[in-house]
Amino acid sequence: MHVLILGGTTEARRLAELLHETPGLTLTSSLAGRVASPRLPPGEVRIGGFGGAEGLAAWLREHRVDVLIDATHPFAGTISFHAARAAATAHVPLLALRRPGWVPVAGDDWHDAGSLEEAARLLPALGRRVFLTTGRMGLAAFAGLDDLWFLVRSVDAPEAPHPARMEVLLDRGPFTLDGERELLRRHRIDVVVTKDSGGAATAPKLTAAREAGLPVLVIRRPPVPESVPVVPGPEEAARWLGEWSHGRGVPATD
Repeated sequence: MHVLILGGTTEARRLAELLHETPGLTLTSSLAGRVASPRLPPGEVRIGGFGGAEGLAAWLREHRVDVLIDATHPFAGTISFHAARAAATAHVPLLALRRPGWVPVAGDDWHDAGSLEEAARLLPALGRRVFLTTGRMGLAAFAGLDDLWFLVRSVDAPEAPHPARMEVLLDRGPFTLDGERELLRRHRIDVVVTKDSGGAATAPKLTAAREAGLPVLVIRRPPVPESVPVVPGPEEAARWLGEWSHGRGVPATD
């Protein structure tokens, strides 16, 4: 049985670790290649795009993939819809692995935005010194906000266009609560902007913002394509795969 994981996330790496060396299973993880030095999962790894849904469907057929698992970032919406189209075209079952989104708690001052562009429109009313944690892609949406100062945190250095008044912090999670408290204090941050990525690795900034009484502008994640089954974690994905393979008469994976 050949399983292709569309990865690049912590959950995708964990799933590859769970499935690696399973008897009778060939595992391939695909990374988009947007990070210069990605953390590689065990097993075979390919880096780069497929050429859209048609290219992915052709790859599935050529490499005799039995199951496709979309474990990409919750905001990698384009590849998720390409995966749904490719799986339907190649007649390959598809599972989406999506970590649950964050949920506000008492004391949070969250403001909702449907896109980076909407967040940029709302931002000037919320603060002047911005901790922007949406990644290096999409900074163009904030490029015209010349009256605001931005602390931009990303794994790799961003490229133009980007905000004119900007300091870049190159770092990779997980982050600690003490570290996030100090970062907000040292840079005199008065508003935080984040995508609803979910997970624990970058969640401490939300706690630090709540403690400091800061507003947080949260960008909603795109939906998973309709009719695609969704599980919240790697263990559930491995269990789903085991049940599917058992039903097909091949060795289970857990």
